[in-house]
Amino acid sequence: MPGRKTLRPEKIARVEAMRATVASGKVTALVGLRGVPASALQSMRQELRNRGHPILVAPNSTIRHAIERAIETRPSLQPLLAQVEDQTAVLSAEGNPFALFAEFAATRSPTPARGGESAPADIVVPAGTTSFKPGPIVGELQHAGFPAAIEKGKVVLKRDTTIVKQGATIPREVAGLLTRMDIFPLEVGLDLRALVDGDTFYPHDALAIDLEALRASFARSARAALGLAVEIAYPTETSIPILLARAHRSALGLAVAGGYITKETIPALFARAMREAAAIQHLTGK
Repeated sequence: MPGRKTLRPEKIARVEAMRATVASGKVTALVGLRGVPASALQSMRQELRNRGHPILVAPNSTIRHAIERAIETRPSLQPLLAQVEDQTAVLSAEGNPFALFAEFAATRSPTPARGGESAPADIVVPAGTTSFKPGPIVGELQHAGFPAAIEKGKVVLKRDTTIVKQGATIPREVAGLLTRMDIFPLEVGLDLRALVDGDTFYPHDALAIDLEALRASFARSARAALGLAVEIAYPTETSIPILLARAHRSALGLAVAGGYITKETIPALFARAMREAAAIQHLTGK
C-alpha cells in the first residue's frame, strides 16, 4: 500500500494465510489476550481448537494487514480494524455469535490483583467478621481505607465499603489486603472483543447479554401474549385450544342454566333436580 514499507516474504506469507482464514469464516472475531498466562493460553487454545474454534495469534501489524486485505472481498470486516489493539488474536468460526461469546466467557475466572491494575468494576468489601487475628493488621486495614475494628476479640469490618471505584487504579496496599481476604477483583481469560457474523458487526457490549435472563424475559412475554390473546378471543395456534375449552365451559353452563337437555347436561340437570326436590321436601315436611 502507498506510504508503507515493503513486507518481507515470510511476513507476506503469514498475512496471506491469516487473510484467507479471516475472509473464509462466517464468523470472524477478535480476541483479547491481556493478562492470560502463557500456560493458561495454551490450554484455552487447545480446548477451543477441539471445539472447532482455532485461535490465530500474531502481532497486531500482521492482523491489521490481514484484515485490510480481507476487506477487499468482505467489506463488512472494516469495523474490526478499530478493535485491533493491545494483545489481540483472531478467531474464524461458524455458529451463533452469542453462544460463541458465552463459550469465551466460560474461560474466564477470578484472579487476585497485584496493584496498579484498573478496577473492572466497583470493588465492594462486605461488612462482617474477617479471618484476621487482632494486631497490627487493624492499623493496616484502616490505613488502606477499610473500616476495621476489634469486636469481641475479632477483627471486623463495620460496614460495606467500596474500596476502589470502577476504572480507578488498585493500590498495591489494597491489592495485598484483598488477596488476604480471598477477594479476587480481576478476571483472567480470553475476552471476545468484537466479531462480524456475515455482514453484521457485533461489539462486545452487544454480545455481553445474560442468556438466562433473556430466555426468562421471552417466556414471560409469551405468557402475557397468550393471556391477552385468550382475553380478546384472538385465535392463534396456541390460544385456540384454550378458547375452545373456555367456549365449551360457557356453552355447558348456559345449557344447564336454561335446562337444555344434551348428553353432557343430563348429569348436571339431574343433580340440580334432585337438590330442588330435596329442598321442597324439607320445606313441606313431606
